[in-house]
Amino acid sequence: MTEPEPRLNVVLYQPEIAANAGAIGRSCVAAGAVLWLVRPLGFRLDDRHLRRAALDYWEHLDYKVVDGLDEVVRALGRDRLWSFSTHADRPYTEARFAPGDGLVFGPESRGLPASWLDDRPDQALRIPIRPEARSLNLAVAASIGIFEAVRQFDRQDPGPRPRRLGSGVLPL
Repeated sequence: MTEPEPRLNVVLYQPEIAANAGAIGRSCVAAGAVLWLVRPLGFRLDDRHLRRAALDYWEHLDYKVVDGLDEVVRALGRDRLWSFSTHADRPYTEARFAPGDGLVFGPESRGLPASWLDDRPDQALRIPIRPEARSLNLAVAASIGIFEAVRQFDRQDPGPRPRRLGSGVLPL
């Protein structure tokens, strides 16, 4: 029996901050998404900051660690990858996400390489923010993209409400 296609793939290209990756991992669990971590990582997977941000969700996370974006492209297809960048022209709300798509985010200090963005400018998305803010925190930006995709997937059937995993507050 073949494994079902994930609802969503979230790709962190060379992430630098463990706490951001942990928080994004937690969002991936909530959304039923696979997290792809593209080396080099700016932290170790046993980093206490990663674990603290992910809380008890990390054990439920489906994640893959790969050596380059080319491995993600081979697995998912370049046309299924949406890149988030402050340099993109197209707002993320104009994208039409489909189950199995991937959302690609660059490292905190420099974002995605220009060559990657230039390869598929039609797949590059931005989150509109005021000019006074250079960018959003990576975990915040990823969550915006993740849950916009989930919103689009779930328009017809929101599915069951999540069960309580810990002492946190359940979503409305």
